[in-house]
Amino acid sequence: MFKLIKKLNKKQILYIFICIIFIVGQVYLDLKLPDYMQSITALLQSEVTTLKDILIPGSKMLLCALLSLIGAFITGYFSSLVATSFSRDLRYEIFSKVGLFSNEEMKKFMTSSLITRTTNDVTQVQFFLAMGLQLIIKAPIMAVWAIIKIVNKNFTWSIVTAGAIGVLLIMITILIVFALPKFKIIQKLTDNLNRITRENLIGIRVVRAFNAENYQQEKFDNANNDLTKTQTFVGKLMSIMNPGMNFIMSMLTLTIYFVGAYMINEANMLEKVDLFSNMIVFSSYAMQVVMSFVMLTMIFIIYPRASVSAKRIIEVLDTDETIKDGSILEGKEIGTVEFKNVSFKYPDAEDYMLYNISFKAKKGETIAFIGKTGSGKSTLINLVPRFYDATEGEVLVDGVNVKDYKLEKLYDKLGYIKQKAIMFSGTVKDNLSLGHKDNKKPTDEKIANALKISKSHEFVSKMPNGVNSHVARGGTNVSGGQKQRLSIARAIARDPEILIFDDTFSALDYKTDLALRKEIKNKMSDKTCLIVASRIGTIKDADKIIVLDEGKCVGMGKHEELLKNCKLYKEIALSQLSLKELEHE
Repeated sequence: MFKLIKKLNKKQILYIFICIIFIVGQVYLDLKLPDYMQSITALLQSEVTTLKDILIPGSKMLLCALLSLIGAFITGYFSSLVATSFSRDLRYEIFSKVGLFSNEEMKKFMTSSLITRTTNDVTQVQFFLAMGLQLIIKAPIMAVWAIIKIVNKNFTWSIVTAGAIGVLLIMITILIVFALPKFKIIQKLTDNLNRITRENLIGIRVVRAFNAENYQQEKFDNANNDLTKTQTFVGKLMSIMNPGMNFIMSMLTLTIYFVGAYMINEANMLEKVDLFSNMIVFSSYAMQVVMSFVMLTMIFIIYPRASVSAKRIIEVLDTDETIKDGSILEGKEIGTVEFKNVSFKYPDAEDYMLYNISFKAKKGETIAFIGKTGSGKSTLINLVPRFYDATEGEVLVDGVNVKDYKLEKLYDKLGYIKQKAIMFSGTVKDNLSLGHKDNKKPTDEKIANALKISKSHEFVSKMPNGVNSHVARGGTNVSGGQKQRLSIARAIARDPEILIFDDTFSALDYKTDLALRKEIKNKMSDKTCLIVASRIGTIKDADKIIVLDEGKCVGMGKHEELLKNCKLYKEIALSQLSLKELEHE
């Protein structure tokens, strides 16, 4: 928690100092009230006391109470300001940090867990700060000040107060020991509940298609019950706190009065008035002391969960990214991609996924990758934009190792299109302008050209508002093929040096696939294209085709050469086209 608190900025620290000033004033005013009560009690014992005499200390009591209330309002305002601004900065920092994570870090933290850490965990820290600034500062100041006030009043009453505080601390300790481990479990169970909910929402069509609603409901019910049982257990433990504190405070007051009554009864007439007055004042101060510990108890209630949340947030913020930013801004060449003896294995894996891959794509060339499922095609292509880094060897873009590039400059050179197209909520134009800075937004002409090349203009022009038509989150209001073409248009609109197609054409029919590739070849002949594909028809015109089998390069050349020289390539080709069709090709 304290490691997280260090992230407070100067303005927030200033607000905390303002809170401290008003809290000290508040405590001073609260502790002045018993003094005025003592004066009023003493005045009431005198036969010559008038109403005016009582009104003076009474008015001062009222003024103290009013000023204390104003101080509480100001303290509450600034503590809320600190808590909300800090949580805003914290959410932004977590979001920015997660944006830098590679696939390796994303697998370490589940998506559902990252969502919980960005929302629920930050809220717990925010609530702790808002309450803590008022209670953590006020409680010790009030406790020390009140103890100083009563320390020499009466030894017996002091022992009674110390005993009450001891019982209170024992109760708090027992509750914290049993509750703290449960708070850690609650956050993990919340992650699990979020995961199941997210999976169900994303796969709702599959769930319905397989009549798996009952299975999903049972899974959710089990996770929900586990969370509910744990929260109920913690709730029952914490529910002991409030009645326990009230009981201790009531017993303390009763004991002070009982002891006071005994002492007054044994005292002489002159001492009775002073003892009665001191008993009233002592009981008030004793209540202030106990209230201080009650306030600390409130912190002990919210601190364990906030502490767990803070550790989970720090775990994200302290995670070292495996993909480090380089410093080089420009390459030595233009539009080239080269693999030099590249081998790769996934983190914590024993076996290599790629073995000693070497090739070079020159500017304007089209290099295609084909192979069986699991042969490493997508893995290989993911090394170029550094979703992972090569375990051995070098991946060069424009003659420079990708590890040495400043990531922003590397990504500016690439237009990457995933097999599973992803659309964001907004307009078609917003999606095609994704990632562009305000001063470098693609012009309407560039967007129109990208739509034509990707064969998207036909269906976009039929939308109600054309390029300004709304696209739902995930592109749920367009078909799979339309999403794929829009994602291609988005990459083309970037005007990159290198286009990377990760099995992008799989969602397109053969006619659209052929037309789109012809458009790219004719109108973007200066762009280097890396294509991962499973269809022979998509890659047969490539300048170079690389055949992968279990992570190894087993063939490299043009379509005709590979049909003659590569057994695996011929097998794949014959599985899709007849021998006559291949000979015709």
